[in-house]
Amino acid sequence: MLRASLPSCPVHAALAAAGLLCVLAQPPAAGAWGNEGHRLINRLAASTLPADVPAFLRSEAAVHEIEYLGPEPDRWRSPAEPELNAAQAPEHFIDLEPADALGPLPRRRLDFEAKVFAAGQRPEKIGLQPWEATEVWERLKAALRAYRGLQAAGKDTRGVEAAALFYAGWLGHYVGDGSQPLHTTDKYNGWVGPNPNGYTTGHQIHWQFEGPFVAANLHEREVRARMTAPKYLGGDVFDNYVAYLRHTATYVEKVYQLEKAGGFVGAGTAASREFTADRLAAGASMLRDMIYTAWLESANPAPDPYAGK
Repeated sequence: MLRASLPSCPVHAALAAAGLLCVLAQPPAAGAWGNEGHRLINRLAASTLPADVPAFLRSEAAVHEIEYLGPEPDRWRSPAEPELNAAQAPEHFIDLEPADALGPLPRRRLDFEAKVFAAGQRPEKIGLQPWEATEVWERLKAALRAYRGLQAAGKDTRGVEAAALFYAGWLGHYVGDGSQPLHTTDKYNGWVGPNPNGYTTGHQIHWQFEGPFVAANLHEREVRARMTAPKYLGGDVFDNYVAYLRHTATYVEKVYQLEKAGGFVGAGTAASREFTADRLAAGASMLRDMIYTAWLESANPAPDPYAGK
């Protein structure tokens, strides 16, 4: 998702028709991978979940629901909901360069925000991606724990199933964002800083890469073939997720190299198509593994908050 809103076209009431044409002529607000890429990542993750995940998360209807929810947070980027737009926009990215300059990333969002404010900066300028992804994952795990409890008691699970499907789909958006290198850097839409290789400094690369190029050239078959085998992530989910983001960030310069070679124009090149398929597959694999890990860890009882008090 690009951080700056696109310029709006001033429309007088008497020129409503012309104003509509003005709006339609602008490129859409960009979300990592656009509508098609986000739906593909979610669809592949949901359709490749291991067989020991409950059927309600793997059914055809569930796959369709999780796929639909892939672009959901980008649907919240409307000026019709300005408070929502402003609050959730930083959750799509993190600029690791300024974030790391403040020291190790704390596990909790508020601790990071306090550190940013203490440095005289603003959290929304640096981004909050890993905290949002972790928090949504924890919502999913909590819902799956509730599902286990209701199922064991022989009670109706339809409500919690719906909640879990929503959380899984919602999570997919951020995990998908996290596989797009330009969502991990201050070079998110044009190279900044020393530029000896002459990479583009224009403000087109972000949407050019993740939007029209993906929609025109990437298909389920080649992305699915690049997915890893399902696995339980183990360890700490925040640490795992930050490691995933850091791996994604190693490809920032590669995006600029491909763009310089014309890799995102029209059909691009074989190298740019393979690279983009790898990145989409990384997002789908990570989402599938995070959903699977949430299911396995939901078997652990919640700690008693009053223990030892």
